[in-house]
Amino acid sequence: MIGRSLIALLLLAGCTTTASKPGQCRADRAQDLVGKPWAPTSEADVLKRTGAKALRVIGPDTMVTMDYRIDRLNVETDAAGIVTRLRCG
Repeated sequence: MIGRSLIALLLLAGCTTTASKPGQCRADRAQDLVGKPWAPTSEADVLKRTGAKALRVIGPDTMVTMDYRIDRLNVETDAAGIVTRLRCG
């Protein structure tokens, strides 16, 4: 009985993957930007690196919608324009 359960768990573990789907955002690929000034000229490079199709920069007083988009990268900055966080959604 334990053998079957172990085999089932191993098979399920093999189904998980870290590969992203086309258009799916991968913020982990641009974490090196945290702590650096945001430059709008970096947008095309960041989109390419993360696989995101859309990008929005969110400053400290920026109002944003609460919709979740798997293909969007959110670049959060402080008042000085320094990147504080990158996340998808």
